[in-house]
Amino acid sequence: MKAAESFEISMASRVEIDEDSDTNKGSMWVLDQKLDQPMDEEAGRLRNMYREKFSALLLMRLAFQSLGVVFGDLGTSPLYVFYNTFPHGISDPEDVVGALSLIIYSLTLIPLLKYVFVVCRANDSGQGGTFALYSLLCRHANVKTIPNQHRTDEELTTYSRSTFHEQSYAAKTKKWLEGHASRKNALLLLVLVGTCMVIGDGILTPAISVLSAAGGIKVSSPGMKNDYVILVAVVILVGLFSVQHYGTDKVGWLFAPIVLLWFLLIGGIGIFNIWKHDSSVLRAFSPVYIYRYFKRNGRDGWTSLGGIMLSITGTEALFADLAHFPVSAVQIAFTTVVFPCLLLAYSGQAAYLMKYHDDKTVLQAFYRSIPEKIYWPVFIVATLAAIVASQATISATFSIIKQALALGCFPRVKVVHTSKKFLGQIYIPDINWILMILCISVTAGFKNQSQIGNAYGTAVVVVMLATTLLMTLIMILVWRCHWILVLIFTGLSLVVECTYFSAVLFKVDQGGWVPLVIAAAFLLIMYVWHYGTLKRYEFEMHSKVSMAWLLGLGPSLGLVRVPGIGLVYTELASGVPHIFSHFITNLPAIHSVVVFVCVKYLPVYTVPEEERFLVKRIGPKSFHMFRCVARYGYKDLHKKDDDFEKKLFDNLFMFVRLESMMEGCSDSDEYSIYGQQTERSREGLINNNGNTIGSTADLTISSVDSIVPAKSPLHANNTTSSSSQLSMQNEIDELEFLNNCRDSGVVHILGNTIVRARRDSRFYKKIAVDYIYAFLRKVCREHSVIFNVPHESLLNVGQIFYV
Repeated sequence: MKAAESFEISMASRVEIDEDSDTNKGSMWVLDQKLDQPMDEEAGRLRNMYREKFSALLLMRLAFQSLGVVFGDLGTSPLYVFYNTFPHGISDPEDVVGALSLIIYSLTLIPLLKYVFVVCRANDSGQGGTFALYSLLCRHANVKTIPNQHRTDEELTTYSRSTFHEQSYAAKTKKWLEGHASRKNALLLLVLVGTCMVIGDGILTPAISVLSAAGGIKVSSPGMKNDYVILVAVVILVGLFSVQHYGTDKVGWLFAPIVLLWFLLIGGIGIFNIWKHDSSVLRAFSPVYIYRYFKRNGRDGWTSLGGIMLSITGTEALFADLAHFPVSAVQIAFTTVVFPCLLLAYSGQAAYLMKYHDDKTVLQAFYRSIPEKIYWPVFIVATLAAIVASQATISATFSIIKQALALGCFPRVKVVHTSKKFLGQIYIPDINWILMILCISVTAGFKNQSQIGNAYGTAVVVVMLATTLLMTLIMILVWRCHWILVLIFTGLSLVVECTYFSAVLFKVDQGGWVPLVIAAAFLLIMYVWHYGTLKRYEFEMHSKVSMAWLLGLGPSLGLVRVPGIGLVYTELASGVPHIFSHFITNLPAIHSVVVFVCVKYLPVYTVPEEERFLVKRIGPKSFHMFRCVARYGYKDLHKKDDDFEKKLFDNLFMFVRLESMMEGCSDSDEYSIYGQQTERSREGLINNNGNTIGSTADLTISSVDSIVPAKSPLHANNTTSSSSQLSMQNEIDELEFLNNCRDSGVVHILGNTIVRARRDSRFYKKIAVDYIYAFLRKVCREHSVIFNVPHESLLNVGQIFYV
């Protein structure tokens, strides 16, 4: 019945061709237009959906919702900034005005001007974060260290890129980046450092936010020991990490009202304190007080910048959590609610500290500045806001690790979708428990906000420096800005951020070493894993089997072809992998149909479902060998169920139908089939070194393993009718053959390439490859688990590769 249905579909298509045009060539052009489907309208919609003009009401609603997801971390900074700025107390009330002036201009220059109005525009179709910037660069320059891309990948509707003149500054920069492998590795290292610091934020944000919020208990009960505050914070943290597997979909609607209420409370309290205590603090809007602050305090004023730095923590999380909201909504929320409320909150605390600047007041400046009548409601809202801020940072950590995993920079870990509506809401169990253990260790180990604040500031400023350097390349290669604008942006950003960086270096021995150690550990893991992945891919590329050797074996491949379909998983998107030759050399039989399956991730945020699979034929039809490339973006998740196998076979059957339709047309030699797409030109498919083989079937082998009939025009015109009938019959026979093989059983053949260092390698390479990489391979998830391959259908083929 399946073969008959396929026959009917094919016949209907052919009848339509004959009726709609007078010549086969004209009908072929119409068919090509239907099959190729450039999807210009859809592509434009996908690429510009974050630039669409929303109605005012919808934009306000999105701006409201963004408060709970994007600004939680930045909004809880008033809990701990002044204490970390003056950990030893306030000697001169004028220092409070100077510190407030620094906070005002830090919030203006970094979150407002740099991130909200510049960096957020560099999103990858709405996706933010370090890897989103890296993906943009990979599409505009050949800087990806694992060269697994094919020119057909650039035809995806989500694969947006721009071209530039050869003599332009952008072209020269592109050529410089691509000129040496060390520059590509340096760029990757910069991205990994930024990623590791974001992971550090995922550890330090819950620690300092929850501990600062829980510290409000001690203000109302001065006799309470600090250990009880830490115990409360640890209990909240354990509860927070324990409910991560439920996701934020069910309670996410509460986040925005909580954060909005929090901003309104701190803004209102700030206005009250300015009115009641000292309105003269508003003179801090004059930058002259910054100069006076540094002149009066010298080195102590310089090192206090580590505390001022905490006022802009959460800015990088603002960019990383950008997904699901248009940039205009984020800009409206920040400029109308977040920015003014933060300025009022800090000004109110400064006004209170101008009047009460003893050590105990500075220790809990936020809670002591709250009017007594609303103390406990504010304490409850502060605790809830701290939890929301922690949740946003944890989610950003999961997201960026997923991106690193997709680009081959992180060991394979289990990724779980927690929402059916939103693709970006994920949960990574292993990382969740690691974050919880490290977060509790930091909270219980330091026991005070000052040292945690020093560690937090170090992580934040390093991420900002990495973003600035990446944004410089984005402005040149993607936006193609004038070099003067690039110089102004880079210069101003580096001056401010390097100033903060120099200040946090003074506090490395006071807690600032923590994110450096955490980042170094994750950087070692990520770089070693990427190095091992790259070497395995290079081994596959250099040792792949030549088509001449494969064709020399004949249709039986020199073996017994048993009923069934063998799915050979490989990292190669072209060519026959070495693992296949290793397999047929050591075993006497192979399946009747062999499909080489390549699952690869591209530097795009998503690949549309209808463009996911590419199917090609390897060798003549009698070989019954195919290749299927499944393409995913860094936000996509490979389906771990039978649906993937079903879609694979659906696309394989569609390929056979379309291939038969091409052969039935007179000028079918001008086309090659890519799954559901066709291309007009043979020149893009045929390798210059392709050879004509066989005497009865004149075949040309292309560089993408496809077989394209090479017939003379005269012979083709004389045999159109007979070839159409023959191709129709061949289609029925092959579809029936494929269905029978599928019913006989499907076997998944996985390669297990073990990487070892050579004996003459240096000791650090042996440690990295033989111990660290081998350990990571042992503890990470197997490919069979990721692909959900049943054990009874699994066949592992192992080999050892020395680097």
